[in-house]
Amino acid sequence: MTSIASSSQPAGCPVPADHPRAFLEYLFQAAVTRALPLANMAAFLPPPPKGRTVVLGAGKAGGSMAQALEALWPADAPLEGLVVTRYHHIPPRPEGLASRIEIVEAAHPVPDAAGLAAARRMLAMAQGLTADDLVLCLISGGGSALLTLPAEGLTLEDKQRINKALLHSGAGIGEMNCVRKHLSRIKGGRLAAACAPARVVTLTISDVPGDDPSIIASGPTVPDASTCADALAILQRYAIDIPAPVLAQLQDGSLETPKPGDPAFEGHAVHLIATPQQSLEAAAAAARAAGIAAYILSDEMEGESREVGKVHAALARAVAQRGQPFARPCVILSGGETTVTVRPQAPGTPRGRGGRAGEFCLGLAQALQGQADVHALAADTDGIDGVEDNAGACVSPDTLARAQALGLKVADHLDRNDAYAYFEALGDLVVSGPTHTNVNDFRALLVL
Repeated sequence: MTSIASSSQPAGCPVPADHPRAFLEYLFQAAVTRALPLANMAAFLPPPPKGRTVVLGAGKAGGSMAQALEALWPADAPLEGLVVTRYHHIPPRPEGLASRIEIVEAAHPVPDAAGLAAARRMLAMAQGLTADDLVLCLISGGGSALLTLPAEGLTLEDKQRINKALLHSGAGIGEMNCVRKHLSRIKGGRLAAACAPARVVTLTISDVPGDDPSIIASGPTVPDASTCADALAILQRYAIDIPAPVLAQLQDGSLETPKPGDPAFEGHAVHLIATPQQSLEAAAAAARAAGIAAYILSDEMEGESREVGKVHAALARAVAQRGQPFARPCVILSGGETTVTVRPQAPGTPRGRGGRAGEFCLGLAQALQGQADVHALAADTDGIDGVEDNAGACVSPDTLARAQALGLKVADHLDRNDAYAYFEALGDLVVSGPTHTNVNDFRALLVL
């Protein structure tokens, strides 16, 4: 298990590529650093208004976004509000930084009562604002679970069950958030509508393929083009049951969200302050500074994690064996949000542990088959792969051989969705702790 720093810019000269693991961890840290709120927020802040400035926000980066705003907002200008982030994701407060925004914690990826309470408070804080007031909304990935306020006819327990089913179904992030928006009283633009007539400025860190603000955290402050019919089709596609009264509301359209062109959004602004592509470019620049060519495949990759791992393995093997399509040495980078379909297990069999990054690495290692000179790291930029304590894992040419010596079979661990135990036994987990940002999956393959 390797631990790496989570919040500071890598210092000194770039780590040489002949130390592959340290080099790949350096690239990961460069990607994370590029997405930290304090480095990206200032250019997008509006001037203080005549009236109040109310801050509302949700996401894994919520704590660091709130602290960045407190540091950048004029000290003599009023500032108040509430932000909810994941448990243990509030960064240490810098010495001398006044606390003006309340930060609370709640559960992710399955919502809990703390998230419900925070959402209720935020909706209440949006009431009674005037045209002289400004609402700054700080939105980042994870906000869908953290900001939960079930639609009429749904309980928190219903939302928890539906959320778990979606997470285990293999549904893409866009599909999951379409359902979440239509089963909520605060997502899908409803929070912004509640703030009227105040002006709303949304500052967001993207964790979704395509950087669509209406998908990030289920778009609480932006119009939603998806429909009740879309949400119902997704629930049916994955055979997810919902209470009969809610089903009826989806069928008759009474749970519809505010749409593009709705006057509730007039004068509002949305700014992407950090994106996956920017972080991949930062990692590519770090590699090139070390004299290694770098290529970004895409920041929008989706699909089953293990299958995406196999595709990356095929590309890396082609580079290692034939120098195509890239000459070696090089780094191949990609981002996006893959999915893991949790396989059913026999009764009494413990469920495997691990997230998207670990499962990608299992699929990659299996397909690489010990290919010489190929090293890899996959990690979630929020520092948490699924619900475990690692950000991801590393793969090297001797991964399969070392695992075999310990009696571990990669196919068995894939069958159990048990990447954590596999890479923990090898000492190949990457542990950063919460990074206080979130631009989703990061993958780097080094071909020497």
